[in-house]
This record gives sequence, C-alpha cells and structure tokens, in this order.
Amino acid sequence: MNLRDLTLEELEEFLTGLGEPAYRGRQVFRWLVRPEVEDFASMTNLPKTLRARLAQEAEIRVPEILEPKFSADGTVKLALRLLDGEVIESVLIPERDHYTLCVSTQVGCAMGCRFCLTGRMGLRRNLSPGEIVAQVLLARRFMEEAALEDKPLRNLVFMGMGEPLANYRNLLKALKIFTHPQGFHFARKRTTVSTVGLVPQIRTLAEEFPVALALSLHAPEDELRQKLIPSARRYPLAEILEACRHYPLRRGARITFEYVLLRGINDHPWQARRLAELLRGIPAKINLIPFNPHPDLPFERPTEDQVHQFQKILLSEGYVATVRKSKGLDIGAACGQLRAELRTFN
Repeated sequence: MNLRDLTLEELEEFLTGLGEPAYRGRQVFRWLVRPEVEDFASMTNLPKTLRARLAQEAEIRVPEILEPKFSADGTVKLALRLLDGEVIESVLIPERDHYTLCVSTQVGCAMGCRFCLTGRMGLRRNLSPGEIVAQVLLARRFMEEAALEDKPLRNLVFMGMGEPLANYRNLLKALKIFTHPQGFHFARKRTTVSTVGLVPQIRTLAEEFPVALALSLHAPEDELRQKLIPSARRYPLAEILEACRHYPLRRGARITFEYVLLRGINDHPWQARRLAELLRGIPAKINLIPFNPHPDLPFERPTEDQVHQFQKILLSEGYVATVRKSKGLDIGAACGQLRAELRTFN
C-alpha cells in the first residue's frame, strides 16, 4: 500500500487498524506532504518500532523525474517515469508572483480531441491519487534543487494529460490531500479542474468538493464541437451548460470557458457572437487559446488580427475575455502539446 494514496481520514483509519492512536495518522500525513521525505526512517517523531512496521506493511513511493526541459520563458516541463514504466508530464509555469503547476490525471486520454497531442496517445490508464500528488511533491523538490523558491507554488490546474473527471474518485482524493490545512493547504479557489464536459461528474464535484472549474468548449454549436471532440457526443452543450449554471461559485468567481482558436474552423466573427449568446447568464470568463501548431496536427494558428477581432466581439458583449499567452511552446509544454514519448526514455 502506498500511503501517499490516502487522505488524512484514511491514514487515521489505517494507523488505528495497526493499534496506534489516530493522531499517528495525522503525524504521518504531515510528513507525506514534505518533498524531501523518501522513507519512514525520516519520520523522526514516530516510535522506531512503528517506523519499522510501516516499512514492512506500506510504502511512500514517488515517480522519477527523467528529463526536465527548460523554456526560454522560464517554463519547465517535467517528464516523470511511473513505477510501471509509464511516463507522464507536468508543467511548472512561472507567473508574476507565483508558480502554477499543470497536473496530469491519466496516462494518455480517451477524449480524442483532434487538436491535442495527448488525445492521439489514447488512454493507457488512470493515475492513482499518490501519482497525482507526487507531481506536486516532485515539482517542489525540483524548485528547491533548482533554486526556484523566490516565488511560491500557489496554483494548481488539472489541465495536463488526461480528462480529470474521467478519473473522478482518484482526483477527489488528491484534491482533499492538496487542500487540507494540515497538508499542502492549497486554496480551493486556486485549484482548477478542467473538463470537456462530463455532466454527471460535474454535478458530483459540485456536491462533494467544489473547486474552480474550467470547461473546454472550443465551439459554440454541437455539430462542430463533436467533430473536434469526439467524446462530446455523449453530452450536448445545453446539458453541459445547465450543469455549469448550477455549479456553486464563491462570490465574484466565474467558470472559465477554454476556447482553442483554430484558423478557418472556429475563429469566425459570427462564432464569437454565437458563443456570447450561448453563455448568456453564466458567470463566465472566456480564455482564448490560439492553437499551438505541431506537425502531427492538421490545424493552423489564426493570425493576431483574427484573435483580437474574436476577443473584441466577446468584450463588447460584456464578457471577461483573455488571450492566453502560450508558455513553454519551445519545449512542447504549451496547451495541447503534452505527449510522453516513451521511446525517448528507454
């Protein structure tokens, strides 16, 4: 059993099952969120007999960082080899006064988005809670070793490899570990889950553990959206947006709608006007993402004028509409570019 798969409550239950008081679970939990802790011997406030027993009955494994890649803009892509040999990627993104970590939730992805390299991998498997949590641990360890601690790691975005809500139960456990005051203590408002629109899971997340929500939209009508995102056939836009309308938000918060602009496909002015009408009544922020080209993908990036025209229409309709600056483009770490090439690491 990998104890990094467990929430605080589960750790308390595990330790009481060993005949220990519940507070031992809290002690272990606090050790497990420290990036330098690699074995039970490091947990010096536990009795030696308990440390020895934990070493026999459990483990606290993390993946291996294989190949950090550094962008000219300060972005770092971390390739991580999992214990079964699979490889995932996460991305450390510098902001003005903090870092954001883009976290993966699956090896590959089953959603099949036509403009995303991860989608071309197909789904290999879900990540465990501990494998999701390990990405933050290893990012913090890397930041310490690379002397990048001038700014804190403050934001988490589940926008890496995979569809987070398709791995819902493991995602939920990781969210509880990340946001617990005795653990990593990330603020829920700074923890964003992105989804293509799995309606049942959106509603469940709203009931069980609401965090910031981002919806990968990419088209203002079902026909085009289903061509770009084959898995979107399961849930029409009307049903997805109804779930968004009922998603609980803190005061002043908005749901982020992500829209990858593909030249000549979804970047026309009339589509901007239709998008504005589609989102009417939803507290929305629209994040426009000019497509990041790749030789394996059959799309083109719109011109700057096309992007600004699209944005101008949305702004005139009263929306908050931003254009995402693609960071890490030169190292394949920008939006839609994550794809672990296993042959690179053999």
